[in-house]
Amino acid sequence: MDKKEIFDKIEYIVACVGAFAQRYKLTNMQAYAYLRRFTGIDFLLDCYAAEHTLSIDDAVSDLQVICRREGGMI
Repeated sequence: MDKKEIFDKIEYIVACVGAFAQRYKLTNMQAYAYLRRFTGIDFLLDCYAAEHTLSIDDAVSDLQVICRREGGMI
């Protein structure tokens, strides 16, 4: 993986965490901790190829579903 791909993934994950925080009225730190604990960040990394082609709103909805499956309450 080259530096551009790494930067793109990081940028995408930061945008998703921010959008998740905004939708659920959390701080960015709270959103990141929640997504990390309930495998949302892993999901974004593993499924980046497909997820980044969707809107950020769709990605946030997917994150909510994934985290609920792993025990999250949001």
